[in-house]
Amino acid sequence: MSSASRNILVTCALPYANGSIHLGHMLEHVQADIWVRFQRMRGHNIHFICADDAHGTPIMLKAQQLGITPEEMIAAVSEEHQTDFAGFKISFDNYHSTHSEENRHFSELIYTKLKENGFIKSKTISQLYDPEKNMFLPDRFVKGTCPKCKAADQYGDNCEVCGATYSPTELINPKSAVSGATPVMKDTEHFFFDLPQFADMLQAWTTSGALQEEISNKLNEWFTSGLHQWDITRDAPYFGFEIPGAPNKFFYVWLDAPIGYMGSFKNLCDKCGDINFDAFWGQNSDAELYHFIGKDIVYFHSLFWPAMLDGAGFRKPSNVFVHGYVTVNGAKMSKSRGTFIKASTYLQHLDPECLRYYYAAKLNNRIDDLDLNLDDFVARVNSDVVNKLVNLASRTAGFVTKRLDGKLADTLSEPALYATFTSASERIAEAYENREFSRAIREIMALADEANRYVDEKAPWVIAKQEGQESELSAVCSTTLNLFRVLMTYLKPVMPELAARAEAFLNVTLNWGDIEQPLLAHTVAPFKALFNRIDPVKVAAMVEASKEEQQTAAPKATGPLADEPIAPEISYDDFAKLDLRVALIKKAEAVPEADKLLRLQLDLGGETRQVFAGIKSAYSPEQLEGKLTVMVANLAPRKMRFGMSEGMVLAAGPGGKDLFVLEPHEGAQPGMRVK
Repeated sequence: MSSASRNILVTCALPYANGSIHLGHMLEHVQADIWVRFQRMRGHNIHFICADDAHGTPIMLKAQQLGITPEEMIAAVSEEHQTDFAGFKISFDNYHSTHSEENRHFSELIYTKLKENGFIKSKTISQLYDPEKNMFLPDRFVKGTCPKCKAADQYGDNCEVCGATYSPTELINPKSAVSGATPVMKDTEHFFFDLPQFADMLQAWTTSGALQEEISNKLNEWFTSGLHQWDITRDAPYFGFEIPGAPNKFFYVWLDAPIGYMGSFKNLCDKCGDINFDAFWGQNSDAELYHFIGKDIVYFHSLFWPAMLDGAGFRKPSNVFVHGYVTVNGAKMSKSRGTFIKASTYLQHLDPECLRYYYAAKLNNRIDDLDLNLDDFVARVNSDVVNKLVNLASRTAGFVTKRLDGKLADTLSEPALYATFTSASERIAEAYENREFSRAIREIMALADEANRYVDEKAPWVIAKQEGQESELSAVCSTTLNLFRVLMTYLKPVMPELAARAEAFLNVTLNWGDIEQPLLAHTVAPFKALFNRIDPVKVAAMVEASKEEQQTAAPKATGPLADEPIAPEISYDDFAKLDLRVALIKKAEAVPEADKLLRLQLDLGGETRQVFAGIKSAYSPEQLEGKLTVMVANLAPRKMRFGMSEGMVLAAGPGGKDLFVLEPHEGAQPGMRVK
């Protein structure tokens, strides 16, 4: 146990209550759960909470389509979500809903305090209105062309291509996502949170170490362009909390969603009776508060949320831990390919701890996307968990049961080897603490390799055939099982169910602080298989089941751009194979032997590629250096007589001198995927 116990509150982002949990969601919840379980093993006082994000127009409209009330829909979705999380062994202390009295209380309290402190402004605005549905359109229910980078089919609040944020009224050619109608402008009174008043505080907080460096740098771009007042009002009809003193005006879902962390924790406090809410949320709290979130909601958690808390007299988060997206087989999850896999579908075919292990083996504390390569998934789990780890017990346990009456030796014959394993404790603990799970797994598996080398050298199966060698057999098997115990202790945060089976076999609880003392003269239970290999047939069945779910799903509603001309049809599978990435042109030079080609060195955000591009008619080499382009990053390298071309550059225009690439100020970043 570590020397000083810490008080820690951990949250995951709240899943939206209008859809199922999929393997992309599970990355965050597995990451947080591993960290929480590790902290519990270290003896800290930690609370782990979540809730469903249950408000907003999408939920209201979906419930209408289903012919049920929003309350009925969110109750059913909550039950589904909690079943999925339990299936993946996510150990929440409390799972609640933003549609709760606790959340209503804190939403009204924070709004009232912000208003009293002069941070809420009122003004009449012109807003997009659907003339067919007779309703004002929330940001996400308007789609059109991004006003910054001109990407088509973007939502009304932010662009998924360039990351820009804007008002839906700034969209080019907006359409209602509800009816497809062209919206009209209509006046309405709204309330605004005056975010610019918090600019100095936020600039200090975001550079204080409370955020990862990549996030802090990204937020600095927003400070440079200037913060804006935030519209926190939505007009009826709306499913949410009505704003006090403002009939038919409702809190925007993103106001009460993060407050749902407080609501869920208050619900836990009331259930337990011995947890002090203010000790964790009060302005002078010395407890640690951590949010695990995806990179798509950084803006809300790193600017609006800490400013709201500060303005209302509550403490700010200790840190916001941001992760990237999940891709499958190197591409965005695809329903048609069966790689958009629901948590429930996975659980019907595979052990959840296989995915927990694979995610842990690839997770670090940066914001990199994580690729779930299904072939590698099978090979990695079978090689590491079965062949290296579980095999240690299965190779020796039978001898202990049959030849040694189930009892381990009373002395440790290899103390130096055992010390090598226990001395790794703090290195592995540091990796867990810093969310460098892949480093922890590498350390654990390196030790597992060492343990297997020991077993191979000692060959207990040979010793067992020799007369009068019980003492030597006991020494080898007892040493091996003690090493196995240490490894399972280290892996317990990642694979709690496997650890529980190991505990039943070893007849001991795996505690981090107990590993210095080996199990001596200790009786173990008869060995039973601890873990099954992944059968690739089951993985294929899971993918096929995901395809079938997509085929039997209800038809999609027509989109807001359905009336615009569509290019000739191609296979989605064909298009989905393309991995389009923004690349920085670091160097450009002419190819003397070619009239049209330039040799480009492209920076993909850490990886450099050489590509030959036929754009010499439009640009001289010096004009291109420092500009951005889009490239097909997963095109097979092609050997040309001038050298190897490792991709294909895309440029727009009619040809000749009119071919266009991106300017650096247009918002894209090297390595960014173009969707």
